[in-house]
Amino acid sequence: MPRHDHDVGLAPEEVSLVAAKVVLGPLLLVQGRRVRRETPRLPEAEGPRHGVEGSEATAAPLRLLVVGDSSAAGVGVARQESALAQPMARALARSLGRPVSWRLVARSGVCAEEAIAMVRASEVDRADVIATAVGMNDVTGQRAPRFVRDVAELCRVVCERSGARFGVVAGLPPLHLLPAAPQPLRWYLGRYARQLDDELQAWIATTPNLGYCSLQGIAGPGSIATDGFHPGPAGYVRWSALMAERAAELLERAGRPA
Repeated sequence: MPRHDHDVGLAPEEVSLVAAKVVLGPLLLVQGRRVRRETPRLPEAEGPRHGVEGSEATAAPLRLLVVGDSSAAGVGVARQESALAQPMARALARSLGRPVSWRLVARSGVCAEEAIAMVRASEVDRADVIATAVGMNDVTGQRAPRFVRDVAELCRVVCERSGARFGVVAGLPPLHLLPAAPQPLRWYLGRYARQLDDELQAWIATTPNLGYCSLQGIAGPGSIATDGFHPGPAGYVRWSALMAERAAELLERAGRPA
């Protein structure tokens, strides 16, 4: 894993964020508190957190384990069948032409570091492929100096516990488009998220068995939930399809026949 020496030097975009935080700090703090107070608390999606998608008669299932925060848990839609993990498994089964068994381990509010503890305390089945979805709470918690390190450790722990050899890591969502956050808070969160996303993508590029899934293009009609933060139904449709596409590409690149 490459070094991330934030104390040695700052890139220009990091300098602008630091300067913005100094100048706008009091306003950002007030806006952040108001958003937390006024944003509706939506529940996690209901329904089973494991199952099999695709025809069970055709071949042995590929095993998928999805780990993450509220977005992985399906906050923003009513049922898991419309969230991330199950639709991803369904799309991956269609792409590979074989069944996919899936399991979800997710909880609202966790940052990448807290997701590690969640996985260690959870029942984890054997898996062939993992998928991670964390980052929103790392942005709001201002955890840039350790975010990539925590995601790397999360992937290591999940792979170690599940036996998985491959993984797809979701990038940061386009926070600069979220209607729940007023300006300039929306701008600041968007820039901060892009900084973490760039660092995450650079690290994944050095890790052969991991694939990166950008979320910058999933915005569109119906892509945001009623709370103005989480994915809505259309957002989950686009996201789950992209994650399945990245997983299929990763397996094909690794020489794993469908």
